[in-house]
Amino acid sequence: MAETPSAFPFTARGRFGAPTRQSRHRSFGSWLNRNRRLVVALLLCVAAGITVHQLTPASEQRTTVLAAARDLPAGSTLTDSDLLPLAVLPDGLPAGALTPKTEFRGKQLASPLQKRQIPTDAQLLGPGLLTGTPPATAAVPLRMADPASIQLVSPGQLVNVVLTAADGLEGAGKKSELLASAVPVLWTSRQGGKASQWLGTNEADGLVVVAANPRQAEVLAGASTRGKLFFVLVDPSDNGQSQPTAG
Repeated sequence: MAETPSAFPFTARGRFGAPTRQSRHRSFGSWLNRNRRLVVALLLCVAAGITVHQLTPASEQRTTVLAAARDLPAGSTLTDSDLLPLAVLPDGLPAGALTPKTEFRGKQLASPLQKRQIPTDAQLLGPGLLTGTPPATAAVPLRMADPASIQLVSPGQLVNVVLTAADGLEGAGKKSELLASAVPVLWTSRQGGKASQWLGTNEADGLVVVAANPRQAEVLAGASTRGKLFFVLVDPSDNGQSQPTAG
């Protein structure tokens, strides 16, 4: 007598023909054996990607400053097109570097700039130096006979400017003449650090810019052609009387 088939027959593939868990396991193992090299290669790629991600440093934050759009000669009056924004790393950025917020328009360069060179506030002359000074005040550049003496003076310091000239053709004697009394210093070559770093030469060594009234400016202009210029530090509370320290 023939056996009556079950109402829900099971086969090797499981109920209703679906593969059993054991069957699926054998199929995956078979696929893994056939593609072992591919799996190893994929795992190596993933490991390499993780390693590279961990070893790659985070991108450094950059600072936006202004740089020369082209070569600019000394004395140039700056306009919007002369300086362009440049993103640079903070390390090694010169002190006083100009930023997009710096008011530079209409100011003059005290030294030449090369294309993409970053200027500093110490390289700007012009209206900014004379802000707050009396009307008709002039900014007069003077070259001191002793460049090292610039280390003794800073902007805001009052100085007496003295001219020492040879007396007679033989230069046997020398006489000193007070050219200007208690004039404030506006700028010195010391402000830009070592002059050769931004001039390419030492042309700014010993240079001082003072604020002078019209009479003083007339006397000081071209004074260095008549002899050697020195300054004497002045105590503001001393009514213009000089201190012993001289440059």
